Amino acid sequence: MLIFVVEISRASLRSGVPEKTNAMWWRSIVLLFAAVAFCVSAAAQKVALKNNLLMDGMASPNLGLEFRTGASTSVDIPASLNLWSFGEGKKFKHVAVQPEFRWWSCQPFAGHFWGLHAHYASYNVGGIGPFSTIEDNRYDGWLAGAGISYGYNWILAPRWSIEASVGVGYAYFSYDKYPCGRCRPRIHSGTKHYFGPTKIAVTLVFLIK
Repeated sequence: MLIFVVEISRASLRSGVPEKTNAMWWRSIVLLFAAVAFCVSAAAQKVALKNNLLMDGMASPNLGLEFRTGASTSVDIPASLNLWSFGEGKKFKHVAVQPEFRWWSCQPFAGHFWGLHAHYASYNVGGIGPFSTIEDNRYDGWLAGAGISYGYNWILAPRWSIEASVGVGYAYFSYDKYPCGRCRPRIHSGTKHYFGPTKIAVTLVFLIK
C-alpha cells in the first residue's frame, strides 16, 4: 500500500514499544482470509482474480478478488502479505486489506471507475529507503482509514485485462518507533492522523467467470 511509504516517511513519525507479538500477525491473517472467503461466497456473480504488480515489485505477495454486484457496480477485495526480513535490519513486514466499492461508467471490468475504499494494516517496517526516517528506524503498529479512488481497466483479451488506479483519503496510525538493530530500546509510542495518497496499483486481472 502506498500509504505505508508516504506516511511513515513524510510525517516524521515518532513511535516506540517493542515488537508486537505474533498474535497481531495472526489476527491480521485471519482478517485477510475472511475477506477473501466473503468474496468467494458471491458464487452467482461475475468474479475476477487479481494481482497488483507494484506490490510484487516490493516482494509482497498479494491477491485480490473482485465481483460484480450490479449493472454498473462491483466490490474489490485486495490483500497483501509480507512476513520476512531482507537482512541487515531491513524489513517491510505487513498484512493489509483494502476493500473497495466501485461505480463503473459503463459496466464492471471495463473502462473508467470511481471507488470508495477502506483500509486496515498491521506493519513492522524499517531499514529501507529512500527516506531517512524509515532507513534509520523501525516502525511497528497498525493503521485504519478510508478514501476515494479513480481507475481504468484496459481489456487485453476475453478474460484478461490490466487495471490502474490511484486514491487519496485518511488513515489513523498507531505506532511504535525503535532504532534499527536487534534488541534496541523503544524511542517513542504515539498516534498520527494522516491525509494524502492511500492507494496506487497496476493490477493484472483474470476474469474467472
